[in-house]
Amino acid sequence: MINALGLLKRRRFLPLFSTQFLGAFNDNLFKQAMILFATYRIFHDPRAEASFSALAFGISTLPFILLSALAGQLADTVDKARIIRVVKTAEIAIMLLGAGGLMLAERGQSRTGIVLMLVAIFLLGVHSTFFGPIKYAILPQHLHEDDVLGGTGLVEAGTYLSILLGTVLAGYIPIEATAILVLAVAVLGWLTGRRVPPAPRLGPRLRVNFNPFTSSWRLINATLHIPRLFLAICSISFFWTIGAVLIIIFPPLVKNVLTTTQEVASLFTATLSIGIAIGSVVINTMLRGRISARYAPASIVAMGACVIVFSFVVRLWVPAPAGHLYDWTEFVAQPRAIPVLAALTAIAVFGGMFVVPLYAFLTTTVGKDQTARTVAANNVVNSAAMVVGAGAVLGISNLGVSPENMLFLVAAMCLVAAWLAHRLNRACARADQKISV
Repeated sequence: MINALGLLKRRRFLPLFSTQFLGAFNDNLFKQAMILFATYRIFHDPRAEASFSALAFGISTLPFILLSALAGQLADTVDKARIIRVVKTAEIAIMLLGAGGLMLAERGQSRTGIVLMLVAIFLLGVHSTFFGPIKYAILPQHLHEDDVLGGTGLVEAGTYLSILLGTVLAGYIPIEATAILVLAVAVLGWLTGRRVPPAPRLGPRLRVNFNPFTSSWRLINATLHIPRLFLAICSISFFWTIGAVLIIIFPPLVKNVLTTTQEVASLFTATLSIGIAIGSVVINTMLRGRISARYAPASIVAMGACVIVFSFVVRLWVPAPAGHLYDWTEFVAQPRAIPVLAALTAIAVFGGMFVVPLYAFLTTTVGKDQTARTVAANNVVNSAAMVVGAGAVLGISNLGVSPENMLFLVAAMCLVAAWLAHRLNRACARADQKISV
């Protein structure tokens, strides 16, 4: 197996990596700019801020539930590179709409601006729904089998590094610059997308089912007969439900509990991205390219423990004086800033170690002509779980539960994910025994 970073020199990998990197960057730059604008400039109530964050998250996730089955079928029927070119062209139009919403909101027309931005968020969800199955399913088609885990790890690490850049910039640059940048990046992504090598259909031609409900059920039902595949999907879904809860509660937690500015809010989201990227690389090194979930239960339990530590550290935080928010320099000068960031980084590192091998299961457990539909089935279940998580945050926050107390819910969810990962390990062991016999 070549060094994983060496894949970045390959013509069959670099354009795809660049395209998904730019897409994830743009998506998160726009989303973070919108959330921060609403949190710090429009709403002035913790419940309203949490509710808007949950609403935006739910809207962006809904297309994955409705359209993932169709996206998976098309990706296994049509040349995957051709679909990439179509969705990257659509991204330019979506960002025109979103940039217009940002500018209107900045000029005082917040209601119209927010409506346009939420529409753009939904359309970005549609964009990601059709691109999502491809970025994983194309890897077994373009890479050797022993490089798939390394390629998956690089895609995950690149995704979270792009989230890092997008979220940091969203907190530091003005709205006008954000509107221009999202358009420029969309055009650049369109250019790199055109350089992705062809990935034509493999296997027999499919009859595409355009009914979102029956096609989604058939897609998920097709994974039930492979225990380790279904358990991998369930484990990933629980992980992203945990991630959804964390992402939703962080902006109000940073503003109202840690009493810091939007630049620090971006730093928190960026820290999560860095940690997951580190975890992606670490687990690939530990497994040495072998696709295995043996470290997954311990990783997610460690993540849950770090969440509890983070909750207690946050409770010891000394808030800023009334009417003032700590900026970046004031935040890092606080005696408990380092423990807060260290606990947050540890949460993300263990999370990355948990989830990356599970994604590799999705693309190697089935035939190459079924990988896109398998990833799409995973996206349907993941998205439904994340919507449930967003709804739970919405309901719990309306009951007056504080963000630092919601972290205990996250820790409990980590135990469920560990149980699922343990069952996955047992299923893999049984499968290996059958093969050896």
